[in-house]
Amino acid sequence: MSRMGLVLHPGRDCSPAVGQVAAWTAAHDVELVASSDDVARLGVPGLTPVTVEELAGTCDGIIALGGDGTLLGAMRLVSARPVPVLGVNFGNLGFLAEVEGADLDAALSAMADGRSTVEVRGCLVVRHVGGESLAFNDAVLARVPGEGMVEATLSVADRRYGHYRCDSLILATPMGSTAYSYAAGGPVVSPGIEGILVTPSAPLSGISRSVLLGPGEPLRLELTAGRPAVELDGVLTGRLEPSEVLEVVWRPDAGRLVRIDDSAAADRRRVKLSLLDLPLLPQELAELLPEPLRRRVADAD
Repeated sequence: MSRMGLVLHPGRDCSPAVGQVAAWTAAHDVELVASSDDVARLGVPGLTPVTVEELAGTCDGIIALGGDGTLLGAMRLVSARPVPVLGVNFGNLGFLAEVEGADLDAALSAMADGRSTVEVRGCLVVRHVGGESLAFNDAVLARVPGEGMVEATLSVADRRYGHYRCDSLILATPMGSTAYSYAAGGPVVSPGIEGILVTPSAPLSGISRSVLLGPGEPLRLELTAGRPAVELDGVLTGRLEPSEVLEVVWRPDAGRLVRIDDSAAADRRRVKLSLLDLPLLPQELAELLPEPLRRRVADAD
């Protein structure tokens, strides 16, 4: 690896972590680059400013510093030429990230020592009147207040399947099954499976259960009522009008995720997933800890 790229959260200050990565790349004779805007914003030495196009097209690997949104953005950025992406969590949940911010040094050492692997991920290719876009987590048709419910007819491989009438319609990848789809009652799907998970949120009529389609089964949604917003990986990308059509197909091998050997990330994800079902806020959970441990958590924050 001769050139490493950084993708950073647009608002969070990750300067200390950038300094850690810069020291590591300098010690291993790796050029570290980031977008010109991020370099100017951070003012951390050891970074080479490049255009977004150069960042996407010339790096051998990417480190995403932020949260799950930052990681997904990095994967979309390099989707035309997938390279390994390491997600480092500096956000709240960080369900997809492999490494917590405090473990960054250990993760970099593991990568240098060859104690890491790369997992392949697929994505959704979403086609509509606005063009073609990618989603590694989910594509959502979300009800806009005052604009009616989401009503759409689903066809699978050119065969009519059924009708939806709901608040939101979530099209998720297996990797994204633990996000909005899970919150809407959908199943947890192993990221090792390929396919498209369709889950309605608050269905009033029509299909009310999740449907898992195979990777070779393209789906088509024809909007029959409502003017829903379209979100791709949580980013608002537009609106749909009645009679407009959304087509979604599965694209395999669209992304690469770095996994650290003997990492506790999988265990942390299971714990984080179980915590989502508890009727408590994070600060309320902290109050259940013994006083000495509670002080340690407060000091770490």
